[in-house]
Amino acid sequence: MQHRNSAENNPELPFKFTPENEAVMAEIIKRYPPQYKKAAVMPLLDLGQRQHGYTSISVMNEVARLLEMPPMRVYEVASFYTMYNRTPVGKFFVQACTTTPCQLGGCGSDVIVKAIKEHLGIHHGGETTPDGLFTFVEVECLGACVNAPMIQINDDYYEDLTPETVVQLLKALRASADQGDTSKVAKVPEAGPLSGRRSCENAKAQTNLLSEPWGPEKTRSDL
Repeated sequence: MQHRNSAENNPELPFKFTPENEAVMAEIIKRYPPQYKKAAVMPLLDLGQRQHGYTSISVMNEVARLLEMPPMRVYEVASFYTMYNRTPVGKFFVQACTTTPCQLGGCGSDVIVKAIKEHLGIHHGGETTPDGLFTFVEVECLGACVNAPMIQINDDYYEDLTPETVVQLLKALRASADQGDTSKVAKVPEAGPLSGRRSCENAKAQTNLLSEPWGPEKTRSDL
């Protein structure tokens, strides 16, 4: 919860939004009444993180300046919500859910975490690989319980995992970074279930809602 100045993260390092992000920022701010524009603090912090790579102290100070907020109020938000990374992370930010449904679903999250740790050679406490490609953390429920076990990498969910498929995914991501192509050359799997099913459909196919539901347009035949 504390900030300590470092060579890559201190208030003396300048940060400004790009012209493209300034346009996005203006669109976000105008959603709120002028007297409540500080309500845009969370989306602006997210925008700054996406541009800069993480939510540095300079990003927080710039958001505070733009929204005319005391910097401490911005620090409080950035230090409370775990989606704001206040230290640099790798190109691929791997977040493994280990909450109860993922521990119990499928092969279980424990073996997924073990496979990632062994393949990347880093711990799930926020360590980053020496090449800067992967950062690995353990997180609480990400809301895809029916497709457990699952992980989130950047903005994408990968679900129905096994130790084999998660290692294949990590290999494909590394190859995509080396080749400069995130989809075609390296054949990175599409986000979603890696088991072959679509979305969160039942493994035994549809088992309910097999007929037209009752409603004003349909009544029982015996009435």
